[in-house]
Amino acid sequence: MSEYPIETAYIEANGLAFEVDMCGKGDKFALFLHGFPESKFSWRAQLPLLAELGYTAWAPNLRGYGGSSRPRAVEAYRMEHLLADVAGLIDAARARGITGPTTLIAHDWGGAIGWSFALGNVRPLERFIVMNLPHPSLFMKAVRGWAQLKRSWYVIFFQIPWLPEFLMTLNGARAIGEAFRGMAIDKGRFPDSVLNEYKKNALIPGAMTAMINYYRANFRNSETQKSWENPPMLETPTLMLWGEQDSALGIELTYGTEKLVRDFTIRYLPQVSHWVQQEAPEAVNAMIRAWIEGREVPQAGLRGQILLGDN
Repeated sequence: MSEYPIETAYIEANGLAFEVDMCGKGDKFALFLHGFPESKFSWRAQLPLLAELGYTAWAPNLRGYGGSSRPRAVEAYRMEHLLADVAGLIDAARARGITGPTTLIAHDWGGAIGWSFALGNVRPLERFIVMNLPHPSLFMKAVRGWAQLKRSWYVIFFQIPWLPEFLMTLNGARAIGEAFRGMAIDKGRFPDSVLNEYKKNALIPGAMTAMINYYRANFRNSETQKSWENPPMLETPTLMLWGEQDSALGIELTYGTEKLVRDFTIRYLPQVSHWVQQEAPEAVNAMIRAWIEGREVPQAGLRGQILLGDN
């Protein structure tokens, strides 16, 4: 058994119930936000690391995912409600006696929520770690261009009623498995046991619709778009980790982030896909550890192999 086992519990926050993987009993708080079509399971390699570093670490299934509450209305997945969920989870941790500072760690859709949360200063954050999701203002500029628009075609497709969830869940949610293994460079990181976890979640009645509703609710959310286009300088120290072989988000979306974040560190992982923390967990964990401990963050070579720095 691991020295830092992962346990699952339900937490009431923002009027909803969240299924949360928990690890560690430290005074500091680390909250993980997963992406699409992932779940709390995507943080299985990082939760014990944060526990070891002195944190109480929580990885919830976001609203609509897994065993968490699943509101039916499309509008329930607008950004303002997602931010309130994060605030509610932080408040719930405080109510349980976790009084230390909060580190927010996010990937993909969780990264979009994380950026918005940090930029909006919804709750104080000591640190922000984001993986393969660019700063919102850089994304808003890029998505108007043809190169990124071609990569983001699925966002347009997801606006169609019922058809996307029908196709995504066809043949035992085969398309969900293909989303991971098909995009991955190191496909060995996504054996059937891992893919089955995500397929199982997608096949829960109503879950696939809820997951796609994130895109439907925010595609024309003018308030979110307005806040993303003209955000303030981010004062929260930020670490960005980026798998270079991301077929959904181009590496050029990271360029210029240093002008938008006061204290910014970025590390690229060559020959690693969008699913960076699952495909290269050793490198990702070494980078997170060094950054939190105030050491030089190591560089990565091919397939996420650590080249430089202490790890």
